[in-house]
Amino acid sequence: MKNKKIREIILGKPLDPMKSETRHSMALVAFLAWVGLGADGLSSSSYGPEETFRALGPHTHLGLYMAVATAVTVFIIALAYNQVIELFPTGGGGYRVATKLVGPYLGLVSGCALILDYVLTIAISIASGVDALASFLPLGFQPYKLWAEAFFIGLLIVMNLRGLKEAIQILLPIFLGFVATHIVLIVYGIVAHASHLPQLLPNTMAETGSLAGQIGWTGVAGMLLLAYSQGGGTYTGLEAVSNNVNLLAEPRVRTGKVTMFYMALSLAITAGGIILLYLLWDARPTAGETLNATTFRRIIAHMGLGSELVNQVVLAVALAFEAGLLFVAANTGFLGGPSVLSNMASDSWVPHQFRYLSTRLVTQNGILVMGIAALAILFWTRGQVTLLVVLYSISVFLTFAISLFGLCLYWWRHRKDTDNVRWVRRFLLSLVGFVICAGILAVLLVERFTQGGWATALIIAAIAGLCIFIRNHYRETKRAIRSVDRVFANQPFGPVKEVAEPEPEAQTAVFIVGNSRGGGLHALLWVLRMFPGHFKNFLFVNARTVDSHAYGGEGALEKMRKDAARTLEYFVDFCQSHGMASASYIGFGTDAVEEVTRMCEQINREYPNTIFFTSKLIFASDNWFTRLLHNQASLAVQRRLHLEGLQMVILPMKV
Repeated sequence: MKNKKIREIILGKPLDPMKSETRHSMALVAFLAWVGLGADGLSSSSYGPEETFRALGPHTHLGLYMAVATAVTVFIIALAYNQVIELFPTGGGGYRVATKLVGPYLGLVSGCALILDYVLTIAISIASGVDALASFLPLGFQPYKLWAEAFFIGLLIVMNLRGLKEAIQILLPIFLGFVATHIVLIVYGIVAHASHLPQLLPNTMAETGSLAGQIGWTGVAGMLLLAYSQGGGTYTGLEAVSNNVNLLAEPRVRTGKVTMFYMALSLAITAGGIILLYLLWDARPTAGETLNATTFRRIIAHMGLGSELVNQVVLAVALAFEAGLLFVAANTGFLGGPSVLSNMASDSWVPHQFRYLSTRLVTQNGILVMGIAALAILFWTRGQVTLLVVLYSISVFLTFAISLFGLCLYWWRHRKDTDNVRWVRRFLLSLVGFVICAGILAVLLVERFTQGGWATALIIAAIAGLCIFIRNHYRETKRAIRSVDRVFANQPFGPVKEVAEPEPEAQTAVFIVGNSRGGGLHALLWVLRMFPGHFKNFLFVNARTVDSHAYGGEGALEKMRKDAARTLEYFVDFCQSHGMASASYIGFGTDAVEEVTRMCEQINREYPNTIFFTSKLIFASDNWFTRLLHNQASLAVQRRLHLEGLQMVILPMKV
């Protein structure tokens, strides 16, 4: 009891997924989505522009091109990803685009990159946030930054284990504080040096021409391309909305597009504006400070707010809000990571238990996986933001490139299904986005391969190898189950022709079945043997995980419905041929565990004398790996039904 109390203090009271307020707490309106998901994109203005500007070296006049290119690129990628939201309005983002439009193995690569992306979102956001805080602390704090970063990751893990809505409510004021302080600093910084603006473009052109005379136009282009690619971290949060549309309030497509607009506009203004501030205020790196801190210090001093102490306080507030926003961005990794794992679990790349996000234990496992992985990468890189940006940008732009390539293929294949202007416009938008993202990815891989690029490739390859191993295991298990089906295929039907209707007050056995006829018959025959003559009603329940709005649409849903109905009809006919009253129930939902639980509760109200049965797989060589990959759904349903006071028995089936 004491341990349970401590657990509730840390994790909060268990959520009841069947209650409407719990479901509503998971549906984010556009504004909250901008905070919870869009913060990842907006916070990148704290480190992306700085990496771009630093890559220019002494040729900072080229920063004007970078400011314009950054703002334009943000809108190109955002508009392209609006198409992802339209085609896949129930989430999945880059993983689902790649899987459905390009192929399962490129989908796997995209999914692995997304998992690494969300892990790095946590690591780089926390590292950058601590850098921002350390910018107004003495230099003696620098050796302790890594441990401070580990502390903040641990704090976010606990917050997310207590519940999504609670975490966002706490972080909302920090997000709004960042927006207010940074908009004021950007606007004032530009207005205060507005007299320099008319000469900025002519001076930039003149200095660019002079540089071209020294190193050639090819050299200038290469320098610009490298700096542009090095700042790729600026755009890394734009895919967050498409990955998590399933968390948004209805209508999801409209909410997602509004959220994406908020993200694009705020990021373009902030990132482009900060690079412009670097130019106007002649920013130079200072030991122990971020470039933002150095620039903001000069701007605040120019405001004439009063004493040096007042200036320091204002700077501390601005940097604290910046760090706070980065912590909000880190929270995106905890929201998005389990969602990607859920989508990959549906295709058997990762353990199937990650599909059941309505089960609190599964959600907690996803949060812990992301948090522990982020801690590991943080300690490995020693919290160096420059190295983390390289890892981060490569993983994200790999996903970007594959997704946009998939969109190009989609619009090309459907060029005859839509009017000429519409498909050409969307195809060209996707193509431009693909060229930009593939170009950034190629430059980063070539130029930064020895500076962390190799690690990204190795990590993604390792995750993909593990996923292939898991999927091969599931395929072998399916083959073993089919052999069980063949054993039960010859079970004879009885001679009875009359249909017996179930009686509500009679003793009822309810079987939760899947695709395997052998598994269902095994459970039925086991119950008949162990409880001869006890049960009068035999009901069969099947729940399928569906996404009717996703690629494939109603046709895929109808095919799934027919397959499930055919399986259930077989069980019902078998029972009725032996004179046993029988009926079936079929359900469709985004979470099979939640749907099965709902139907079981409904059946229990109609048939109060009910015991539920399902099967679990027993392997000859049982170990922790097989236990991790199998039987999680049956255990999750049993746990939920037991909490409702309903009886459920799990029967063993050897394969």
